[in-house]
Amino acid sequence: MNPICRLGAKHILRKTIPGNVVSRTFAKMVDAKLDAVPVVDIDEGIFKYVLIKVYDQEQTDGTTPSKLIVRGFNRAQWHSDIYDEVSSALLGLGLETECLGGGRIENRSDLKQIKVYGYSQGYGKADHIETRMLLLTKYPDHNITCSDEGY
Repeated sequence: MNPICRLGAKHILRKTIPGNVVSRTFAKMVDAKLDAVPVVDIDEGIFKYVLIKVYDQEQTDGTTPSKLIVRGFNRAQWHSDIYDEVSSALLGLGLETECLGGGRIENRSDLKQIKVYGYSQGYGKADHIETRMLLLTKYPDHNITCSDEGY
């Protein structure tokens, strides 16, 4: 099984007792620091968003645990305002970040609708399909659509 979990999904490991008998199955996160970072943090209304890849320290086996997160705030005038705020906070936790692109989100919770569209002039267009999949982890009952139209 791949040790890097892009979406923060749990890996199943088997615990054995002496005599090579499987005692029980339990779930363990790849990294507790990454687990503590919410996958989605967005506001209500229409605003800019960024898709960010968060990395932890390289492991002894040479892998680097990571996951994708979505951040979007009404208070941000630019995509870089969002990325700077989030990357600074995560750097304080010892996590590195990479902005994979941006766009806009229209979050209408009253109608249970979210629209992901547009692009960032500074970071380029985020993968809106990937963003939609991440948003569904927090908003499974919303109708979430994607479009390449609009700014």
